Amino acid sequence: MLDLKFLREHLEEVRENTRKRNAAADPDRVAALYDERNRLLQKVEALRQKRNANAQAMKAALPPGERQSLVEEGKRLKDEISSGEKELERVKGELEREAARLPNLTHPQAPVGAGEQANRELRRWGKPPRFAFKPKDHVELGQALDLVDFEAGAAVSGQKFYFLKNEAVFLELALVRYALDLLQREGFQLSITPDIAKEEVVEGIGFNPRGEESNIYTIEGTGTCLIGTAEITLGGYYAGRILDREALPLKMAGLSHCFRREAGAAGQFSKGLYRVHQFTKVEMFIYCRAEQSDSMHDYLLALEERIFQGLQIPYRVMDICTGELGGPAYRKFDLEAWMPGRGEAGDWGEITSASNCTDYQARRLGIRYKEESRSVYAHMLNGTAVAVSRALIALLENFQQQDGSVLLPESLAAYAGFRRIGPKGSGA
Repeated sequence: MLDLKFLREHLEEVRENTRKRNAAADPDRVAALYDERNRLLQKVEALRQKRNANAQAMKAALPPGERQSLVEEGKRLKDEISSGEKELERVKGELEREAARLPNLTHPQAPVGAGEQANRELRRWGKPPRFAFKPKDHVELGQALDLVDFEAGAAVSGQKFYFLKNEAVFLELALVRYALDLLQREGFQLSITPDIAKEEVVEGIGFNPRGEESNIYTIEGTGTCLIGTAEITLGGYYAGRILDREALPLKMAGLSHCFRREAGAAGQFSKGLYRVHQFTKVEMFIYCRAEQSDSMHDYLLALEERIFQGLQIPYRVMDICTGELGGPAYRKFDLEAWMPGRGEAGDWGEITSASNCTDYQARRLGIRYKEESRSVYAHMLNGTAVAVSRALIALLENFQQQDGSVLLPESLAAYAGFRRIGPKGSGA
């Protein structure tokens, strides 16, 4: 949520930012509601002062006529206050709903544009493999090597669910442990988070838990949701608390399952493991002071690059354009891995993202730290360490061999307990 005083004083800037972000929000409506709320607050407070003065006057010895007049005035003030408070609550509720639709401000260096084609490539690492054979995609490899069963997943749970099998089970565990070990060495506090969060926490982080456009599964009648990412649970960890300034930045990492409806998500590259309803992810999260957040954003991106360099996965770093930023993000960097199975020539596919959300989420969740004599909202950042389903795509497709096997990078083989995945019955 934006600072509403800032919005009122910089309305044109917020209008322009909303336009660049292609957001379905109305800054002018928010400003009008903000003014109306303040007017009603002043009105109700003035009425309360009159009521208090009236009550004080009644304590004196008064003629019966005057006392009766004060009694009548007290009743009138009580009714007027009640009416004003109801109107104030209505306006406050509408203001909160409208203000929640406003996106965060945007980093001045973020590319301006409306679609993926406007994202800016910053750099590349590694070289896409050159095969002396026609490479398979991960769906073909997963089925040939008996690693993934999409048909059974669909039969048991529905489309876009799957069973990981055989070596893929150890691959998931290996990727998780590989990422967690690196983050532990970096001083992150590790946790396995709940897979469920209250709706107010989900909303506070900036996800919409309701409606057809929502990407979140709600649990009917409970006021809770299945989380789409551990960003939600890690971001809610300190809700309503004042952090120790000297302890910042706080670096946390959470392992969780992630559940996403993927409503409307379709396309030629959404098949298989790329867009699924459930997957495992290690998420990084940082709480920091305002002046630390830009450097912490670079730090999260550097960690993501270290993780995938260690896995020897070729990738490129993308600076995400204004029209593609989620509402809470001030700036976002994605890693896109080379995926040889995409189309005839291969293509890039997103595997991680790192977002600086500044104080946007902290305002919603009430997370502050002391700065001299006042408390200020913390800055909050998140980044993917490993999203297992997409990492598996990159591993299987980049390390496939001519004989149909997959040869793992040594960094992961040490965790998996094997280097080669061969066709079943081959003695591998």
